[in-house]
Amino acid sequence: MKRREFLTSALSLPLVAGNDGSKPQNTMVALQKNQYDVIVIGAGSMGASACYFLAARGHKVLGLEQFNVPHEKGSHAGQSRIIRKAYFEHPDYVPLLERAYYNWRQIEEKTGIQLYHETGLLYHGKPGHVVLKGTTHAASLHHIPLHHLSPGQSSKQFPQFKLPEGFTSFIESAAGFITPEKAISTYIAEAVKNGASIRTNEKVLDWKKEKEHIKVVTSKETFYCKKLVVTAGAWAGKLAPQLKPQLKVTRQIVAWMKPLKPALFSLENFPCWVIADEDRGVYYGFPMLPNDRFDGPAGLKVAHHFPGAENDPDNVNRNISKEDEEDIRYALQKYLPAANGELLEFKTCLYTYSKDENFIIDHLPGYNGDVTIACGFSGHGFKFVSVVGEILADLAMEGKTKLPVDFLKLGRFVA
Repeated sequence: MKRREFLTSALSLPLVAGNDGSKPQNTMVALQKNQYDVIVIGAGSMGASACYFLAARGHKVLGLEQFNVPHEKGSHAGQSRIIRKAYFEHPDYVPLLERAYYNWRQIEEKTGIQLYHETGLLYHGKPGHVVLKGTTHAASLHHIPLHHLSPGQSSKQFPQFKLPEGFTSFIESAAGFITPEKAISTYIAEAVKNGASIRTNEKVLDWKKEKEHIKVVTSKETFYCKKLVVTAGAWAGKLAPQLKPQLKVTRQIVAWMKPLKPALFSLENFPCWVIADEDRGVYYGFPMLPNDRFDGPAGLKVAHHFPGAENDPDNVNRNISKEDEEDIRYALQKYLPAANGELLEFKTCLYTYSKDENFIIDHLPGYNGDVTIACGFSGHGFKFVSVVGEILADLAMEGKTKLPVDFLKLGRFVA
């Protein structure tokens, strides 16, 4: 039997009552009222999935989020996120992606809500570029089909692109995009159905391990748990200061443009895409999503995958600069001139980089396996949300996982 506390579904996204800041009368009352098997700090992307998997296994779960769910202040907003298997970052991610694809299908079947949209992913660049070399290497190791296009085929099939001489092109057909806000809301809603309590607009001020439990102090109340999971995104270094030397938070810009020829970029005519620019790194984007089917900004979404300016997540400049817009227009003018129209909207998001740009998923040292951390997803993590939640549930409550995450453990940073 699942245990439920403070449960309500008054809004379209189920939230939890009891956020009135009431104080426990004494420690015994507080322990009885506010004791959980596991507390998840950060109910964004990874935290929402973790709350779902933990609650589905019958654990008493509290998710704490300093903003709304979902929100646009961190790393997981933006209407669409690419999902792909031929992983140029590291081929060891591919088995996790296989599980992620499976888990995305499972949550879709359970809820009847479509989160994954298969559009194909078109890659352009010089054959020797690290992105194309890494993609073909991962595809070869894990038998992922890639369909190579000659320059003539590419020009005929995708006339939207103007490609320099010497570029090669190929398509990963079983790729596309996930809708992040809908995915987070779905996981949170299902977590609540399974008995989880989710408290929003409640900032964690402090936590510490005590003899029999972990104490978590928020801006409104104090809670206790046996196990703690920290999925705080750009705030991970503040909640687990021992990780701060391993992490860097950067500001990124995402733009939505009004193409000069919109029909060329419709969902029916245009795939997700990646361009490996020789001078400035990776640009990427999506088809235009029809407003009658998708929430979020109108227009063609374009972004630049590179380390932006380092920022404090509590003090980010959310305004677009002349340099930001010029950077996006550089890519459009060079590769997608028919898309280089009016700037309709922009958003800022945050990347959190580890030193090697790979994720950190592990137990936090010094807490005897009672504190689990997931951070450093550095702009390429959202596609893994559906599997990271499962991994965190395993690590938090079982102490280990059968999924292959050894290459993401903290020990790799130890000299």
